[in-house]
Amino acid sequence: MPFVFQEHPLRRALTAELHARTFEPLRAPERLSHLAVVCGEQGTDRNIEHLKRLLEHYDQPIPETVDQHYAVNLGPMRLRWERHTEFVTYTFSKRGAFTHPFASPVLDELPQEWLRDLPDEVISAVSLAVDSCATPERDNDELTDLFDGNPVIGSEAVGGLARVWSDFRIHSDGFVRILIRDCSLSENQAGRLAKRILDINTYRGLALIGFPLARQVAPSLTDADHRLAMLASRMSTQGKSADVAFESELLAELTNLAAEIEAISARTTYRFDASRAYYGMVRKRLEQLRQQRIEGLQTLTEFLDARLAPAIATCESTQRRLTDLAERAARLTSLLRARVEVSLQEQNGQLLESMDRRAHLQLRLQETVEGLSVIAIGYYGVGLIGYLLKGLEHGGLHIDATLGMGIAVPLVVGVAWLGLRRVKKHLTGAD
Repeated sequence: MPFVFQEHPLRRALTAELHARTFEPLRAPERLSHLAVVCGEQGTDRNIEHLKRLLEHYDQPIPETVDQHYAVNLGPMRLRWERHTEFVTYTFSKRGAFTHPFASPVLDELPQEWLRDLPDEVISAVSLAVDSCATPERDNDELTDLFDGNPVIGSEAVGGLARVWSDFRIHSDGFVRILIRDCSLSENQAGRLAKRILDINTYRGLALIGFPLARQVAPSLTDADHRLAMLASRMSTQGKSADVAFESELLAELTNLAAEIEAISARTTYRFDASRAYYGMVRKRLEQLRQQRIEGLQTLTEFLDARLAPAIATCESTQRRLTDLAERAARLTSLLRARVEVSLQEQNGQLLESMDRRAHLQLRLQETVEGLSVIAIGYYGVGLIGYLLKGLEHGGLHIDATLGMGIAVPLVVGVAWLGLRRVKKHLTGAD
């Protein structure tokens, strides 16, 4: 039946994602060299170009696009390349008998110029060997010699079908050494086991990146905590006696401190979250190994938990401390802003009261000036009328100029008062 229904645009990509972290089947005896290269979320393209350079060296066809993973047979060895969120991995495997599992890593057969030109930094380099159960089993002294005299960690895995040993140290050749003894694993089981162990070492390294960062920012957090406590103490000791200038200065200091805390948080949050996520994946992979104890040896889970758990706990504690400092700074800032606003409102109230008093005095003064103005206008008005009456009296009219001026006084003053009032009313109405 033809495929006729409409397909979701992400359906095939989501299905392919289920197979993006598959494994390469292995059959003992076989050796692997594994590199994990930290490139960041934006650096995958340059690693793809570097991968294509290797394919050109071995005369392999160059793919147009490289998705989440790419596997190819290079002739003397097989390569599997995988893309992750912030790193890529190269796993080179070679099948065939060997005398010493770590004497000549598979990586030595690659072009050294290509290895030197890796575009980013290696966080994990592992030399892993899968030994056949047909070979004589090594005793503790032989195992210790394989790991240059270091204490060996090991356990049975896959329900007793394999044994795994390592010291999780970087040896003189630059590799962490891991030895697997295949007792009765299928090729798929051996491939899954090797991949889980390689994932454990890679995720272990990535989880621990946050630990030095946590120790680096610890003194800054201690200083911020002390400064925050001092600011809170200054706020409480000043109380209501503090003026706006003091509180504004305190607010500026508190704002700067909050900005410093946020800057540290922005620099560390992603790394601490990533460390916690990688640690969760390490624990998940360890569970999937289904380990059983080898008498006299520390298991992989015991060893890694004893060292990883405190480091991750430090990262989580630092992140909680950052969050607590940011919340305390925000609360103090909010409280101080409220106090500044209340102080400003009190000052504004006092200013308004002062302005009201001044306006009242100005009104009284204005009314006084208006009274004096009426008197002055009346005085000059009566004077003018007096001149007029005296002139008429000298001209022969039978009038008493002095009496006329006396009668004119209330009339002139009344007209002046009414006129000023009318002008004032007009101006007030216009406003």
